[in-house]
Parts: sequence; C-alpha cells; structure tokens
Amino acid sequence: MIVQDVINHLEELAPLAYAEDFDNVGLLVGDKNAKVTGILVTLDTLEAVVDEAIAEKCNLIVSFHPIIFKGLKKLTGKNYVERVVMKAIKHDIAIYSIHTALDNALQGVNDMICNTLGLTNKRILIPQSETIKKLTTYVPKDEAEQLRTALFSSGAGTIGNYSNCSFNVEGYGTFNGNDTSNPTKGKKGITHTEAETKITITFPKHLEYKILQTLFKSHSYEEVAYEVTTLENKNQQIGMGMVGELEESMSELDFLSYLKTKMDTKCIRHSSLLNKKIKKVAVLGGSGSFAIEAAKNADADAFITADLKYHDFFTAENSILLADVGHYESEQFTKNLLVAYLTKKITNFAIILSKTNTNPVKYF
Repeated sequence: MIVQDVINHLEELAPLAYAEDFDNVGLLVGDKNAKVTGILVTLDTLEAVVDEAIAEKCNLIVSFHPIIFKGLKKLTGKNYVERVVMKAIKHDIAIYSIHTALDNALQGVNDMICNTLGLTNKRILIPQSETIKKLTTYVPKDEAEQLRTALFSSGAGTIGNYSNCSFNVEGYGTFNGNDTSNPTKGKKGITHTEAETKITITFPKHLEYKILQTLFKSHSYEEVAYEVTTLENKNQQIGMGMVGELEESMSELDFLSYLKTKMDTKCIRHSSLLNKKIKKVAVLGGSGSFAIEAAKNADADAFITADLKYHDFFTAENSILLADVGHYESEQFTKNLLVAYLTKKITNFAIILSKTNTNPVKYF
C-alpha cells in the first residue's frame, strides 16, 4: 500500500473539493507514491507527534488540522511549523490534512459531535451551494439506456435518498461531417438526421472528471455534444454544522452538565440562561461564530461551538443558548472517527491513534 491508496480512502469520506477556499488540505509533506509502513492519526501535527510517528514506525501522519497554513518562505527551524516540516522530511514522513473537507462531510466532524450527544433527526446546518453540477448530452435513442447505466455507475444521478435519477426527452439531432470526420452514424458530407435522447443528469462536483470520462468512453459519437452547468441548489448532503434533537428535553442547567460530561471539557462559556427547555441542538466543531444566525434560523434551542468572542454572546439575543466548549474539545473525537473509518477500509493494517494531547489551552 502506498500513500495515495490511503488518500483515496480518505477522499471517499471527505472529498477535498468541498474544503473551504481559505483552507490548506491534502498531502502537505511527502511522496504520494511512498510505500506506507504505518499510519498515525492525530488532531494536530506537532513535533511530539512526529516523534511518536518515528517511535511507532509510521511514515504517514493523517492530521485533522494542517501544519502548513500560511506560505512558508524559509525552513530554518525558527518556529514549530518549520521544525515539524523539517523533522518530517528528514525522517521520510508524509503528512496529510483533511480539515474543512471533513467539517463539510455528512459523516464528518459535526456528525461525530451529534453522535456523542445522542442527537437524532440530524441534518446539515449550512448546506453548501454550487456543489451540484448538471450534465446534458444527446445520444442515439437505442444507446440511451446503456449510457445512463454507465453514468449512474460512475456516481451521477444521486439526489438525497434517491439514485439513478435522470430526465430524458426524445427528439431528432442533425449533423454533417466534413472530409476529415469519421461519423458512426450517417455518412460524411451528407446531413444526417438521427433519433436521439436528450439526457439530463446531476452529479456532485468532485466527480466531474470521472463522469466526463465515462461519457466519452460510453458514447458512440466521434464528437460528443454535451454541456456542464453548475447549479445554485443547496446540497443537503454537504456543509458546515449540523442540527439534531435530544431524545428528551432538558433544563438548561441539566443540558450544560450533560454537555460538559459528554464533550469531556473542563469549562463551558455560555450566554444568558433563558429558563427554557433544550430539545433541538445545533453544533459546529471549531470556530463557529459565523453560524449563530443559522442556528437561530433553524429554531435551535442551543448552539454548541468554540472560539466565541465577547460580543458574539450578545447575538444570542435571548433566543438561543450559546455554549463554547473549547476548540480542541469540540474536535477531539475527530481522530477517533478517522481511525475507525480507516480501520474498516484497511482491514489488514494497523491504524494508530495518537496518544499525544495537542491541546494548547490549559485550565487552572
């Protein structure tokens, strides 16, 4: 197994196409063709984590947060980022970061928080837009079924809980091939009319290359007429945050106590208590102040996130309970998610969960 094999598995769970534009995800250090000797999964890649990888004979670190975020102009070891990169390179250790690609994944960071809190009826809090594309093409009528089947097999035509979705219109196409053409229908130099089916089918944007290659391979025409457009529709399967419901309503104080235990945090900063029951809960791992309005619009009774600033708490406006559990604490179970996922995908290979606590925040 090589590094790229592991990357392929990770990108099935969280395609990098859905990471935020500001992020730096993917293989940050190392050779994608290197043979893997061991995989260490961590939340952050620090020097101590690289030392742990060396001790465990792991030459691939799968990290949630990217160690390289801003551009590196020098490698002199003057800060922890440069020292980590230098040490990883020296010991032939590859580093892969998944970060906001996993934040936006349906079974990613926020799904893990929901599961930890026992939330049901889960859905994406802020669905991404412009992640769904539409393919329109024209094919001889007697070849339409074969082409549809091939496109479905490549991942096209899936909408929510439905698969094999397409729209088809029958009509007639005309064309006239020049002297250098090699038409599969009709003859060159003669205008030909062919009974055709217009196929319209949607697909997730990260599959565009695969879908087009399937189209070209499966279509009989020398020149394939097609168009791809990006839809503005919200993608209910991809996006930031989630919202779900507790099995039973709780008082605010009981909920905060429950939250503190389940999220294994020593401190919860929260907005004013409103003397109401907590049933619907929105969550967003990491820095989530930007999603407060979305949580309110979802009619959530509480919003669980991290890194809220002083003035963020005012935006609760006596309509929602805001709870800041801490950045590390909100994402700490992510590495367990990745270990469990990779263990299922790679059954004959040990996936090691890092024992290094990378939380930079200490409590007195």
